Amino acid sequence: MPSASELCTLTLTEAAALVADKAVSPVDLTQACLERTERLNPALNAFITVTRDSALEQARLAEREIANGRYRGPLHGIPVALKDLIDTAGARTTAASALFQERVPAEDAAVVRRLKVEGAVLLGKTNLHEFAYGGSGVVSYYGAARNPWARAHITGGSSSGSAAAVAAGMCFAALGSDTAGSIRLPAACCGIVGMKPTYGLVSARGVVPLSWSYDHVGPMTRRVRDAALVLQAIAGYDAGDSTSRELPASDYGEGLEQDTHRLRLGIVRQFFFDDLDPEVAAAINNALQVLETLTSGLSDASMPIDTDRTVQAAEAYAYHAQFLAERAGLYQPETLRRIQRGESVAAREYILKRIELDHLRRAAADLFADYDLLITPTSPVTAPALAELQANPDDLRRRELILLRNTRPFNVLGLPAVSVPCGFTRGGLPIGLQIAGAPGDDARVLQLAHAYERATEWHKRICNW
Repeated sequence: MPSASELCTLTLTEAAALVADKAVSPVDLTQACLERTERLNPALNAFITVTRDSALEQARLAEREIANGRYRGPLHGIPVALKDLIDTAGARTTAASALFQERVPAEDAAVVRRLKVEGAVLLGKTNLHEFAYGGSGVVSYYGAARNPWARAHITGGSSSGSAAAVAAGMCFAALGSDTAGSIRLPAACCGIVGMKPTYGLVSARGVVPLSWSYDHVGPMTRRVRDAALVLQAIAGYDAGDSTSRELPASDYGEGLEQDTHRLRLGIVRQFFFDDLDPEVAAAINNALQVLETLTSGLSDASMPIDTDRTVQAAEAYAYHAQFLAERAGLYQPETLRRIQRGESVAAREYILKRIELDHLRRAAADLFADYDLLITPTSPVTAPALAELQANPDDLRRRELILLRNTRPFNVLGLPAVSVPCGFTRGGLPIGLQIAGAPGDDARVLQLAHAYERATEWHKRICNW
């Protein structure tokens, strides 16, 4: 059997195969992840809460079920982590805020229920930018998470701890949330795969909201196939979630093997390629050369860019207004400033902007009349140094908007988008490639991401600790 350290370097797919063959026990996997987390978390600050006892109990149950021939599927007995704004019954969900430091939900979020049905082992709750209101991961009551590739640098946010935990081998997958890029940006910064599904494909019920109109929940993994397996488990209509949509069922894992050579790719250069870091530009250009060999060809494309934040500001304030009168002092000052900006949004202004958003989304499918998928850099820059951002707090929001510039447009339109590793800087920082598709075309997005991954070597780099 592989050693504990070797187990932690496996992909989810590899670990699942060993569990299914009874070559490795879920208990062994879970103990390896818990030991690694105990060793690495003081340096990386990826986890806020580690649910050691319940994780081992779930692992022992999975071990018994599998031994008795009741194997549930590829997530059975696999240790995964949850961003700490996803509700877990009986375990605190803090949203990285002092406001919620003692908050213990009575019910699981819908995605947690789905993971439990699949037999996943839940290791704990990962760090994040407080209330998911930022792209750096710097602002957290529990301190900032650190990038496993370079601890002096940020992980990106807001799913900062989820990205760090996956990249460092502390879990085989994690769930994040994405309102403006909070899955894809930290995935790019930490050299992993991050998938934002079509808006409404995955239920957000039981997830502390930032903005109901833009929030998405999705997987963060070390390989595209792993992301497909997790998405398969958590996707599906939820009548209890007003944002949930009934979309055609799809086998995301099976779809990975379909041929990509007839796919038409649109390269969205305007806006998305402006002011790229030179090393990001070089990595993306190399990635485009690979993609050209995998598809029917590349051509320039364009898409509408809506940078207005009225809807997000108003919805964030609407959620937090109930706490501000008496408990405003429990927020981090920067988070409080961001939330309070929404107080001045008039009802008429919000309604008109929300209607405008609906029109934009209804027209989104038209973008794909001439293209099957759209390609951009995930972020125009790589992860900045943590100390640099902390030294200039008044400039933090401007820097975050640069980091999130290329991801947010796909939240506005509700389109599926994935970030996959496509290079490293000379200093060892990861770079991400973003692939986006038409509404409901998540399987095709993953299909091309998988083809690109197989054609390159970037995903094979292991963050050794």
